[in-house]
Amino acid sequence: MNRYFRLEENHTNVKTEVIAGLTTFATMAYIVAVVPAMLAEGGLPRGSALSVVVLMTVITTAAMALYTNRPFALGPGMGSVAIFSLTLLKGGVPLTVASGIIVLSGLIFMAVSFLGVRDFIVKIIPPSVKIALGAGIGLFISCIGFRQAGIIIADASKNVLSFGNLAQPKVALALIGFMLILFFESRKVKGGIILSIILTTLIGIPMGITKIPSSIITIPESIAPLAFKVDLLGAMKVQYLPFLLAFFIPDFFSTLGTVLGVGALGGFLDEKGNLPGIEKCFYVDSCATAFGGLFSCPVLTTYLESSAGVAAGGRTGLTALVTACAFMVTFFFSPLALMIPSAAAAPALIYIGITMLKSMARIDYDDFTEYFPAFICIVLTIFSFNSGNGVAAALITYAFLKLVSGRVHEVHWSLYVIAILMACYFYTLVGH
Repeated sequence: MNRYFRLEENHTNVKTEVIAGLTTFATMAYIVAVVPAMLAEGGLPRGSALSVVVLMTVITTAAMALYTNRPFALGPGMGSVAIFSLTLLKGGVPLTVASGIIVLSGLIFMAVSFLGVRDFIVKIIPPSVKIALGAGIGLFISCIGFRQAGIIIADASKNVLSFGNLAQPKVALALIGFMLILFFESRKVKGGIILSIILTTLIGIPMGITKIPSSIITIPESIAPLAFKVDLLGAMKVQYLPFLLAFFIPDFFSTLGTVLGVGALGGFLDEKGNLPGIEKCFYVDSCATAFGGLFSCPVLTTYLESSAGVAAGGRTGLTALVTACAFMVTFFFSPLALMIPSAAAAPALIYIGITMLKSMARIDYDDFTEYFPAFICIVLTIFSFNSGNGVAAALITYAFLKLVSGRVHEVHWSLYVIAILMACYFYTLVGH
């Protein structure tokens, strides 16, 4: 291990790397509870979804560890899970087509990574739209959490969202879980989210909400119901283009931001602020997205929670390998993950979604052509419950404002082409 991961060269040792890997696992272990529950809302079998999520996380994180020797862990992006499950699948899009969109986004990411056009993509997509897309998806995720908790419901009689029955036991349990998250996070307790989920699940036992499984250890459920359900031709229809962008854009820029941000924390960047070998991280991340799509697993991306392991001293791929091994252990304790009620997982969604709003501070609020498209993206994502609508409208608005304000040359010509394609997307909606 010392030779392969170059531990001495990176001023670390096995003990430090193991502790760091377990720290990263603790901070992102909530995905074992949250992601399968979200996928189940879209109609996927929860047991199979759990097996896929754990297996894909293990394989891709191990690949990152062994190929790049960086302490970066991967997992399904929460925003992509929401789009995949609650917008596409719940909106009536076949699983094969939804998975096909994931695979296509991965193939595009692979082309960008292997052909070395990363800087070109960074130049094309407006910064404000990139930021707003993440913030809009964050509110989208929070809304899902409030709904799972029973706090917010759809009032059919008034055609609006309103408070649910706040006297329900599951609402009380969700509120307890949310307060626990706020307590742990304010005290900077590592793994606070998963710890709050565990405690809330236990509190739900005497309340009659949490159902105790008949066994703790079991053979993982088969991934066959979700494997190779892909229709690439069906995914290429113009009405799915906004979703393709909604998957690709956050994945690309999240990976870029995460590896540079975590790299800076670990002292990996050179004097010019670049991460040596960053292309290897992109190779793994992009291949992971395409590979995961073959198993109906939403966009696999590099997790910002990797910073927890780096802060704990992790400096090499051994940290990520330990994280992968820790997730592998959970593979055989699936009944414990499946017993977690939605009221215990919902507070995590609310909290995670709200934290995604902090990126909005980076938008230039002195420039109308920058901040207005950003808010269009957020508003339409929430009000139409569809992130594809949000990003499509934002790109059209951005291109139009630059055009009419005489600032055409601030935007790459290809963005105007994309805006026209987004207009075609809305035309197909009218046709339906």
